[in-house]
Amino acid sequence: MVCAGGTIDLDRLSRQLVEGGHVETDADNDAVLAACAGTDGRLVPFFFANPYRPPEVYRARAAEFRGLEVSPAVHGVALADPRVADLVAVAAEFDHPVYTVCLERPGAGVADLVTLGRRFPQVNFVLGHSGIGNIDLYALTLIQDEPNILLETSGGYTCVVEAALRRLGAGRVLFGSEYPLQHPTVELAKYQALRIPPEQWRQVAWDNAHRLLGEEKR
Repeated sequence: MVCAGGTIDLDRLSRQLVEGGHVETDADNDAVLAACAGTDGRLVPFFFANPYRPPEVYRARAAEFRGLEVSPAVHGVALADPRVADLVAVAAEFDHPVYTVCLERPGAGVADLVTLGRRFPQVNFVLGHSGIGNIDLYALTLIQDEPNILLETSGGYTCVVEAALRRLGAGRVLFGSEYPLQHPTVELAKYQALRIPPEQWRQVAWDNAHRLLGEEKR
């Protein structure tokens, strides 16, 4: 799954993560389509939505993409904001999963994602980067009983991955690399250190994403 980067420079993003702030610029979704073209489905494009634009912008192009990303960290719009709900409603129309990263900020926390997920039970959500920070075991508690919320594990400590496999089950855990900001071998090493059974690794690294994208229906 590929989402657009470069919407905001990393120095500004890191400052926004700490102090708050936002940009209103669009992501380069055309570059994502170009990067995925010709890969025979190995790279799958997600639409990085700008909540400052009307949801019709996403709807007009949704058929070109396989999922939606919304980012409170980049655009500063909370998950509890009606504009995000409008985008998720479009995702529901196109059977798109929704990827997001939560922040310890009003309206943008994991509890707010849970509220959004309950509002749209027909939509699958992916909580990115193992929750908030590197050791967010509390996020696992919050999403444990929410079957339409999966966890993507890039960035988190090995103990979080291990706890996620135990509490959520391997069927709700997704391998993620966060490339190019993180080298894939770093994220692969976490799973190698855990020495999980091959059948669990297949779920995390392949089957769950396959199911999330509706490939089983094709």
